[in-house]
Amino acid sequence: MMNRFSTDQCSLLVIDVQGRLAELMHHKQRLFKHLSTLIQAAELLDIPIHWFEQYPQGLGPTKPEIKDLLGAAFYHEKITFSACGVPEFMCQLRASGRRQVIVSGIEAHVCVYQTVLDLLAQGFAVKVNQQAVASRAKDNKKLGLHNMQLAGAELTSTEMILFELMQSAEHPRFREISALLK
Repeated sequence: MMNRFSTDQCSLLVIDVQGRLAELMHHKQRLFKHLSTLIQAAELLDIPIHWFEQYPQGLGPTKPEIKDLLGAAFYHEKITFSACGVPEFMCQLRASGRRQVIVSGIEAHVCVYQTVLDLLAQGFAVKVNQQAVASRAKDNKKLGLHNMQLAGAELTSTEMILFELMQSAEHPRFREISALLK
């Protein structure tokens, strides 16, 4: 069953968009563009953002063009592939009362995939922005998305989720969000 997401019920996750690994992503410029749009829109819509770095000592920091947009977001360092392996994050997510999660980041078939499985297992509604996730190999992204969908996640796009969240051209942030999508 597909659920309509709302700004007062959802959170955004940005997973492991780091250093050398991010540079190896298939269609990396497209990925960075969609992540940037999604993050800026979440800020405008007052949607909490949680961003993660997988072992930053080894993989390096989050890409500066992405990190610079994450000023007020919740930061989490992790060593587990799933973001749900970070107790502080799970406590914050549960305490927020928000049961809908938009997932973005890398890699689609490892950290994003395992995070999505764990969120679904804990009863969260999950939408994966297929334009804002990537893997090094195109086939791995395709397989990751396929398996996330089979597990119960809904696939979406940047434009699709943002218009869903606003619900109407009368939304007070409609013009600003529309400008981000151009």
